[in-house]
Amino acid sequence: MLTNKQKDFINNANHRFNIKVGATRSGKTYLDIMYTIPQRIRERSGKEGLYVILGVSKGTIERNVLEPLRERFGNNLVGTISSNNTANLFGEQVYCLGAEKVNQVSKIRGASIKYCYCDELAEYNEEVWELLKSRLDKPYSCLDATLNPENQSHWLKKNFLDTIEEKDIDAYVQYYTLFDNTYLTQEFIDNLCKEYEGTVFYNRYVLGQWCNAEGLIYRQFADNPNLYIKDNADGINFMIISIGIDYGATEGETEFKATGITPYFKQVWTIDEEKLTGLHTPEQMYEKFAEFYRRVVNTYGKVTHAYGDYGALGQVLTFGLNRYLQQHGIPLQVQDCIKGRIVDRIELDCHLFGQMRRFILKKCKYLIEAYSQALWDDKHEDERLDDGTTPIDDLDASEYSMFPFYDKLMTDIKGGY
Repeated sequence: MLTNKQKDFINNANHRFNIKVGATRSGKTYLDIMYTIPQRIRERSGKEGLYVILGVSKGTIERNVLEPLRERFGNNLVGTISSNNTANLFGEQVYCLGAEKVNQVSKIRGASIKYCYCDELAEYNEEVWELLKSRLDKPYSCLDATLNPENQSHWLKKNFLDTIEEKDIDAYVQYYTLFDNTYLTQEFIDNLCKEYEGTVFYNRYVLGQWCNAEGLIYRQFADNPNLYIKDNADGINFMIISIGIDYGATEGETEFKATGITPYFKQVWTIDEEKLTGLHTPEQMYEKFAEFYRRVVNTYGKVTHAYGDYGALGQVLTFGLNRYLQQHGIPLQVQDCIKGRIVDRIELDCHLFGQMRRFILKKCKYLIEAYSQALWDDKHEDERLDDGTTPIDDLDASEYSMFPFYDKLMTDIKGGY
Protein backbone atom coordinates (compact mmCIF):
# COMPACT_ATOMS: atom_id res chain seq x y z
CA MET A 1 0.00 0.00 0.00
CA LEU A 2 1.83 3.06 -1.27
CA THR A 3 0.90 6.69 -1.74
CA ASN A 4 1.24 8.38 -5.11
CA LYS A 5 4.37 10.17 -3.94
CA GLN A 6 5.94 6.89 -2.87
CA LYS A 7 5.10 5.28 -6.23
CA ASP A 8 6.72 8.24 -8.01
CA PHE A 9 9.88 7.76 -5.96
CA ILE A 10 10.12 4.08 -6.87
CA ASN A 11 9.69 4.89 -10.55
CA ASN A 12 12.03 7.89 -10.72
CA ALA A 13 14.62 7.70 -7.92
CA ASN A 14 17.36 6.13 -10.01
CA HIS A 15 19.89 8.95 -9.72
CA ARG A 16 23.14 9.46 -7.82
CA PHE A 17 21.33 11.56 -5.20
CA ASN A 18 17.70 10.74 -4.32
CA ILE A 19 16.30 13.05 -1.68
CA LYS A 20 12.91 13.32 -0.01
CA VAL A 21 12.20 16.67 1.68
CA GLY A 22 9.08 17.42 3.64
CA ALA A 23 6.67 17.05 6.48
CA THR A 24 7.02 14.66 9.39
CA ARG A 25 5.01 11.43 9.13
CA SER A 26 4.42 12.00 5.41
CA GLY A 27 5.69 8.56 4.42
CA LYS A 28 9.27 9.45 3.49
CA THR A 29 11.05 6.94 5.72
CA TYR A 30 8.31 4.31 5.52
CA LEU A 31 9.09 3.72 1.84
CA ASP A 32 12.81 3.42 2.58
CA ILE A 33 12.18 0.80 5.27
CA MET A 34 9.77 -1.24 3.15
CA TYR A 35 11.60 -1.02 -0.16
CA THR A 36 14.48 1.37 -0.84
CA ILE A 37 17.18 0.32 1.66
CA PRO A 38 16.87 -3.46 1.12
CA GLN A 39 16.69 -2.99 -2.65
CA ARG A 40 19.77 -0.73 -2.84
CA ILE A 41 21.84 -3.04 -0.65
CA ARG A 42 20.99 -6.23 -2.49
CA GLU A 43 21.51 -4.82 -5.98
CA ARG A 44 25.08 -3.72 -5.04
CA SER A 45 26.06 -6.97 -3.38
CA GLY A 46 29.53 -8.09 -4.41
CA LYS A 47 30.50 -4.70 -5.83
CA GLU A 48 33.41 -2.67 -4.52
CA GLY A 49 32.79 0.00 -1.87
CA LEU A 50 31.20 0.50 1.53
CA TYR A 51 27.61 0.50 2.65
CA VAL A 52 26.91 3.40 5.04
CA ILE A 53 23.89 4.49 7.05
CA LEU A 54 24.18 7.91 8.64
CA GLY A 55 22.01 9.55 11.27
CA VAL A 56 22.35 12.35 13.78
CA SER A 57 23.61 9.70 16.21
CA LYS A 58 23.83 5.92 16.40
CA GLY A 59 20.82 6.07 18.70
CA THR A 60 18.67 7.77 16.06
CA ILE A 61 19.85 5.25 13.45
CA GLU A 62 18.67 2.44 15.68
CA ARG A 63 15.33 4.11 16.42
CA ASN A 64 14.50 5.50 12.98
CA VAL A 65 16.06 2.92 10.66
CA LEU A 66 17.25 -0.36 12.15
CA GLU A 67 14.39 -0.98 14.56
CA PRO A 68 11.66 -0.60 11.92
CA LEU A 69 13.73 -2.64 9.46
CA ARG A 70 14.03 -5.37 12.09
CA GLU A 71 10.29 -5.32 12.72
CA ARG A 72 9.69 -5.79 8.99
CA PHE A 73 12.41 -8.30 8.06
CA GLY A 74 13.43 -9.96 11.34
CA ASN A 75 16.58 -10.27 13.45
CA ASN A 76 18.31 -12.64 11.05
CA LEU A 77 18.38 -10.09 8.26
CA VAL A 78 18.79 -6.91 10.36
CA GLY A 79 21.39 -6.95 13.10
CA THR A 80 22.41 -4.46 15.76
CA ILE A 81 25.24 -1.93 15.73
CA SER A 82 28.42 -3.58 17.04
CA SER A 83 31.45 -2.06 18.74
CA ASN A 84 33.11 -1.42 15.38
CA ASN A 85 30.15 0.74 14.24
CA THR A 86 28.82 -1.80 11.77
CA ALA A 87 25.64 -3.83 11.54
CA ASN A 88 24.78 -6.83 9.38
CA LEU A 89 21.93 -5.95 7.00
CA PHE A 90 20.66 -8.46 4.45
CA GLY A 91 23.95 -10.37 4.56
CA GLU A 92 26.14 -7.28 4.13
CA GLN A 93 28.31 -5.29 6.55
CA VAL A 94 26.98 -1.74 6.83
CA TYR A 95 28.68 1.14 8.65
CA CYS A 96 26.28 3.00 10.98
CA LEU A 97 27.68 6.37 11.97
CA GLY A 98 26.56 9.57 13.67
CA ALA A 99 26.92 12.57 11.35
CA GLU A 100 26.53 15.58 13.62
CA LYS A 101 30.29 16.20 13.53
CA VAL A 102 32.74 15.42 10.78
CA ASN A 103 35.13 13.51 13.07
CA GLN A 104 32.38 10.99 13.77
CA VAL A 105 32.48 9.79 10.16
CA SER A 106 36.26 9.68 9.86
CA LYS A 107 36.05 5.91 9.25
CA ILE A 108 34.76 6.51 5.72
CA ARG A 109 37.44 9.06 4.81
CA GLY A 110 39.38 7.78 1.85
CA ALA A 111 37.00 4.90 1.15
CA SER A 112 34.61 4.49 -1.76
CA ILE A 113 30.90 4.33 -0.89
CA LYS A 114 28.64 2.24 -3.06
CA TYR A 115 25.48 3.05 -1.10
CA CYS A 116 24.70 5.61 1.57
CA TYR A 117 21.43 6.22 3.38
CA CYS A 118 21.07 9.53 5.24
CA ASP A 119 18.42 9.90 7.92
CA GLU A 120 17.58 13.50 9.00
CA LEU A 121 20.13 14.94 6.56
CA ALA A 122 19.41 18.59 7.39
CA GLU A 123 20.80 18.08 10.91
CA TYR A 124 24.27 17.04 9.70
CA ASN A 125 27.43 19.07 9.72
CA GLU A 126 28.04 20.46 6.21
CA GLU A 127 31.56 19.04 6.18
CA VAL A 128 30.06 15.57 6.48
CA TRP A 129 27.98 16.19 3.37
CA GLU A 130 31.02 17.38 1.41
CA LEU A 131 32.92 14.28 2.51
CA LEU A 132 30.05 12.04 1.42
CA LYS A 133 29.84 13.59 -2.03
CA SER A 134 33.53 12.96 -2.65
CA ARG A 135 33.21 9.29 -1.61
CA LEU A 136 30.39 8.44 -4.04
CA ASP A 137 32.98 7.75 -6.73
CA LYS A 138 31.76 4.53 -8.38
CA PRO A 139 29.49 4.47 -11.46
CA TYR A 140 26.92 2.63 -9.35
CA SER A 141 27.33 4.80 -6.20
CA CYS A 142 24.02 6.04 -4.86
CA LEU A 143 22.76 8.11 -1.94
CA ASP A 144 19.22 8.22 -0.54
CA ALA A 145 18.25 10.84 2.03
CA THR A 146 15.24 12.07 3.97
CA LEU A 147 14.90 15.30 5.89
CA ASN A 148 12.52 17.83 7.38
CA PRO A 149 13.06 21.35 5.96
CA GLU A 150 14.57 24.04 8.17
CA ASN A 151 15.39 27.71 7.56
CA GLN A 152 15.70 29.17 4.07
CA SER A 153 19.42 29.87 4.50
CA HIS A 154 20.25 26.30 5.48
CA TRP A 155 23.48 25.08 3.87
CA LEU A 156 21.79 22.10 2.20
CA LYS A 157 19.13 24.23 0.51
CA LYS A 158 21.46 27.05 -0.46
CA ASN A 159 24.54 25.09 -1.50
CA PHE A 160 23.01 21.95 -2.98
CA LEU A 161 19.26 21.74 -3.57
CA ASP A 162 18.98 25.22 -5.10
CA THR A 163 21.94 24.56 -7.41
CA ILE A 164 20.93 21.18 -8.85
CA GLU A 165 19.69 22.55 -12.17
CA GLU A 166 22.45 25.14 -12.53
CA LYS A 167 25.23 22.62 -11.87
CA ASP A 168 23.47 19.77 -13.68
CA ILE A 169 23.70 17.51 -10.62
CA ASP A 170 22.43 13.96 -11.07
CA ALA A 171 19.70 14.24 -8.43
CA TYR A 172 16.02 13.48 -7.92
CA VAL A 173 14.26 15.52 -5.23
CA GLN A 174 10.74 15.09 -3.92
CA TYR A 175 8.79 17.45 -1.64
CA TYR A 176 6.17 16.08 0.75
CA THR A 177 3.39 17.66 2.81
CA LEU A 178 1.63 15.91 5.68
CA PHE A 179 -1.42 15.57 3.43
CA ASP A 180 0.51 13.43 0.92
CA ASN A 181 0.29 10.50 3.32
CA THR A 182 -3.21 9.26 2.48
CA TYR A 183 -2.95 6.47 5.05
CA LEU A 184 -2.90 8.77 8.09
CA THR A 185 -6.16 9.13 9.94
CA GLN A 186 -7.92 12.47 9.74
CA GLU A 187 -7.79 12.65 13.53
CA PHE A 188 -4.00 12.41 13.52
CA ILE A 189 -3.71 15.06 10.80
CA ASP A 190 -6.06 17.42 12.61
CA ASN A 191 -4.23 16.96 15.91
CA LEU A 192 -0.80 17.57 14.40
CA CYS A 193 -2.02 20.68 12.60
CA LYS A 194 -3.48 22.00 15.84
CA GLU A 195 -0.35 21.21 17.83
CA TYR A 196 1.96 23.21 15.57
CA GLU A 197 -0.49 25.94 14.57
CA GLY A 198 0.99 29.42 14.88
CA THR A 199 4.60 28.20 15.03
CA VAL A 200 7.36 27.88 12.45
CA PHE A 201 7.07 24.11 12.87
CA TYR A 202 3.67 24.15 11.15
CA ASN A 203 5.28 25.37 7.94
CA ARG A 204 8.13 22.91 8.23
CA TYR A 205 6.53 19.77 9.63
CA VAL A 206 3.02 20.03 8.18
CA LEU A 207 3.45 21.94 4.91
CA GLY A 208 7.01 20.74 4.29
CA GLN A 209 8.33 24.24 3.56
CA TRP A 210 11.76 25.77 4.11
CA CYS A 211 10.76 28.61 6.40
CA ASN A 212 12.51 31.27 8.47
CA ALA A 213 11.54 31.68 12.12
CA GLU A 214 10.27 35.14 13.10
CA GLY A 215 8.63 36.90 16.04
CA LEU A 216 7.41 35.22 19.21
CA ILE A 217 8.70 31.70 19.67
CA TYR A 218 6.14 30.18 22.04
CA ARG A 219 3.02 31.69 20.52
CA GLN A 220 0.78 28.91 21.86
CA PHE A 221 1.76 29.86 25.41
CA ALA A 222 1.91 33.62 24.88
CA ASP A 223 -1.58 33.75 23.33
CA ASN A 224 -3.25 31.54 25.97
CA PRO A 225 -1.09 31.37 29.12
CA ASN A 226 -4.01 30.40 31.34
CA LEU A 227 -4.23 27.06 29.56
CA TYR A 228 -0.79 26.10 30.81
CA ILE A 229 -0.37 27.88 34.16
CA LYS A 230 -1.62 25.90 37.16
CA ASP A 231 -2.08 26.90 40.80
CA ASN A 232 -0.68 23.63 42.15
CA ALA A 233 0.24 20.07 41.24
CA ASP A 234 -2.00 18.38 43.80
CA GLY A 235 -2.71 14.76 42.94
CA ILE A 236 -0.05 14.61 40.21
CA ASN A 237 2.33 11.65 40.43
CA PHE A 238 5.79 12.32 39.03
CA MET A 239 7.85 9.44 37.68
CA ILE A 240 10.86 11.73 37.13
CA ILE A 241 11.84 14.94 38.90
CA SER A 242 14.78 16.62 37.21
CA ILE A 243 16.59 19.84 38.11
CA GLY A 244 18.29 21.98 35.48
CA ILE A 245 21.03 24.46 36.39
CA ASP A 246 22.18 27.43 34.35
CA TYR A 247 25.25 28.84 36.11
CA GLY A 248 25.74 32.56 36.43
CA ALA A 249 28.89 32.15 38.53
CA THR A 250 29.97 35.50 39.95
CA GLU A 251 28.93 37.61 36.99
CA GLY A 252 25.26 36.85 36.45
CA GLU A 253 22.13 35.08 37.56
CA THR A 254 22.11 31.38 38.36
CA GLU A 255 18.88 29.52 37.60
CA PHE A 256 17.47 26.35 39.11
CA LYS A 257 14.40 24.80 37.47
CA ALA A 258 12.66 21.66 38.74
CA THR A 259 10.72 19.65 36.17
CA GLY A 260 8.32 16.83 36.95
CA ILE A 261 7.48 14.21 34.30
CA THR A 262 4.48 11.95 34.83
CA PRO A 263 4.42 8.18 34.11
CA TYR A 264 4.71 7.11 30.47
CA PHE A 265 6.09 10.62 29.71
CA LYS A 266 2.56 11.97 29.30
CA GLN A 267 2.99 15.39 30.92
CA VAL A 268 5.80 17.79 31.80
CA TRP A 269 5.40 20.22 34.71
CA THR A 270 7.70 22.99 35.91
CA ILE A 271 7.12 22.65 39.64
CA ASP A 272 9.64 25.03 41.21
CA GLU A 273 12.38 27.51 40.40
CA GLU A 274 15.04 29.61 42.10
CA LYS A 275 16.97 32.58 40.75
CA LEU A 276 20.22 33.70 42.42
CA THR A 277 20.98 37.32 41.64
CA GLY A 278 23.97 39.49 42.43
CA LEU A 279 27.46 38.37 43.38
CA HIS A 280 27.75 34.99 45.05
CA THR A 281 30.56 32.54 45.73
CA PRO A 282 30.45 28.93 44.56
CA GLU A 283 29.94 27.87 48.18
CA GLN A 284 26.92 30.13 48.50
CA MET A 285 25.51 28.71 45.29
CA TYR A 286 25.99 25.16 46.54
CA GLU A 287 24.14 26.01 49.76
CA LYS A 288 21.26 27.56 47.82
CA PHE A 289 21.05 24.52 45.57
CA ALA A 290 20.87 22.21 48.58
CA GLU A 291 18.04 24.34 50.01
CA PHE A 292 16.22 24.20 46.67
CA TYR A 293 16.73 20.44 46.43
CA ARG A 294 15.27 19.88 49.91
CA ARG A 295 12.30 22.11 49.13
CA VAL A 296 11.50 20.15 46.00
CA VAL A 297 11.92 16.77 47.71
CA ASN A 298 9.77 17.77 50.69
CA THR A 299 6.98 19.06 48.43
CA TYR A 300 6.99 16.77 45.39
CA GLY A 301 9.10 13.71 46.15
CA LYS A 302 12.45 12.24 45.18
CA VAL A 303 14.67 14.19 42.77
CA THR A 304 15.88 11.61 40.27
CA HIS A 305 18.12 13.66 37.96
CA ALA A 306 20.05 16.94 37.82
CA TYR A 307 21.85 18.54 34.90
CA GLY A 308 24.23 21.51 34.93
CA ASP A 309 25.48 23.74 32.14
CA TYR A 310 28.99 22.69 31.11
CA GLY A 311 29.96 25.93 29.38
CA ALA A 312 32.75 28.22 30.63
CA LEU A 313 33.27 27.31 34.32
CA GLY A 314 30.25 25.01 34.37
CA GLN A 315 32.11 21.73 34.76
CA VAL A 316 34.26 23.17 37.54
CA LEU A 317 31.15 24.34 39.39
CA THR A 318 29.41 21.01 38.86
CA PHE A 319 32.44 19.18 40.25
CA GLY A 320 32.37 21.40 43.33
CA LEU A 321 28.62 21.03 43.68
CA ASN A 322 28.81 17.23 43.55
CA ARG A 323 31.50 17.24 46.19
CA TYR A 324 29.33 19.49 48.39
CA LEU A 325 26.30 17.21 47.93
CA GLN A 326 28.36 14.14 48.81
CA GLN A 327 29.79 15.81 51.92
CA HIS A 328 26.31 16.75 53.11
CA GLY A 329 24.74 13.37 52.48
CA ILE A 330 22.50 14.48 49.61
CA PRO A 331 21.89 11.47 47.31
CA LEU A 332 22.13 13.26 43.97
CA GLN A 333 24.75 13.35 41.22
CA VAL A 334 24.65 16.40 38.93
CA GLN A 335 25.55 15.49 35.36
CA ASP A 336 26.58 17.64 32.40
CA CYS A 337 23.50 18.76 30.51
CA ILE A 338 22.64 17.65 26.99
CA LYS A 339 22.35 20.89 25.07
CA GLY A 340 21.45 19.67 21.61
CA ARG A 341 20.34 22.19 19.01
CA ILE A 342 18.40 25.21 20.24
CA VAL A 343 15.72 24.60 17.61
CA ASP A 344 15.18 21.03 18.85
CA ARG A 345 14.78 22.22 22.43
CA ILE A 346 12.28 24.83 21.25
CA GLU A 347 10.41 22.28 19.17
CA LEU A 348 10.02 20.01 22.20
CA ASP A 349 8.30 22.74 24.22
CA CYS A 350 6.11 23.81 21.29
CA HIS A 351 5.11 20.20 20.68
CA LEU A 352 4.18 19.71 24.35
CA PHE A 353 2.27 23.00 24.51
CA GLY A 354 0.39 22.06 21.35
CA GLN A 355 -0.63 18.71 22.83
CA MET A 356 -1.63 20.27 26.17
CA ARG A 357 1.05 18.22 27.92
CA ARG A 358 3.18 21.11 29.25
CA PHE A 359 2.25 22.94 32.47
CA ILE A 360 3.90 25.50 34.75
CA LEU A 361 3.02 26.33 38.33
CA LYS A 362 1.98 29.93 38.90
CA LYS A 363 4.80 30.48 41.40
CA CYS A 364 7.41 29.95 38.63
CA LYS A 365 7.08 33.56 37.52
CA TYR A 366 10.49 33.86 35.89
CA LEU A 367 9.90 30.96 33.50
CA ILE A 368 6.40 32.21 32.72
CA GLU A 369 7.90 35.58 31.80
CA ALA A 370 10.55 33.90 29.65
CA TYR A 371 8.01 31.86 27.65
CA SER A 372 5.88 34.95 27.14
CA GLN A 373 8.70 37.12 25.82
CA ALA A 374 11.14 34.84 23.95
CA LEU A 375 11.80 35.93 20.36
CA TRP A 376 13.52 34.40 17.37
CA ASP A 377 16.80 36.12 16.47
CA ASP A 378 16.31 37.65 13.01
CA LYS A 379 20.09 37.78 12.48
CA HIS A 380 20.86 34.15 13.32
CA GLU A 381 18.67 31.43 11.87
CA ASP A 382 16.87 29.16 14.35
CA GLU A 383 18.41 30.86 17.37
CA ARG A 384 16.76 32.69 20.25
CA LEU A 385 17.38 36.40 20.62
CA ASP A 386 20.09 36.68 23.28
CA ASP A 387 20.81 40.38 23.69
CA GLY A 388 19.77 40.76 27.32
CA THR A 389 16.25 42.01 26.53
CA THR A 390 14.58 38.66 27.23
CA PRO A 391 15.32 36.20 30.10
CA ILE A 392 16.55 33.21 28.12
CA ASP A 393 18.69 31.79 30.97
CA ASP A 394 15.42 30.63 32.55
CA LEU A 395 14.60 28.74 29.36
CA ASP A 396 18.06 27.18 29.25
CA ALA A 397 17.78 25.83 32.80
CA SER A 398 14.31 24.44 32.10
CA GLU A 399 15.49 22.77 28.89
CA TYR A 400 18.52 21.24 30.58
CA SER A 401 16.15 19.50 33.00
CA MET A 402 13.94 17.97 30.29
CA PHE A 403 15.95 17.63 27.07
CA PRO A 404 17.62 14.33 28.12
CA PHE A 405 14.14 12.82 27.78
CA TYR A 406 13.52 14.28 24.31
CA ASP A 407 13.15 10.94 22.54
CA LYS A 408 10.58 9.63 25.01
CA LEU A 409 8.60 12.87 25.02
CA MET A 410 8.57 13.13 21.22
CA THR A 411 8.12 9.44 20.43
CA ASP A 412 4.60 9.82 19.04
CA ILE A 413 5.95 12.16 16.33
CA LYS A 414 9.63 11.40 15.84
CA GLY A 415 9.38 7.70 16.59
CA GLY A 416 7.09 6.98 13.66
CA TYR A 417 8.04 6.55 10.03
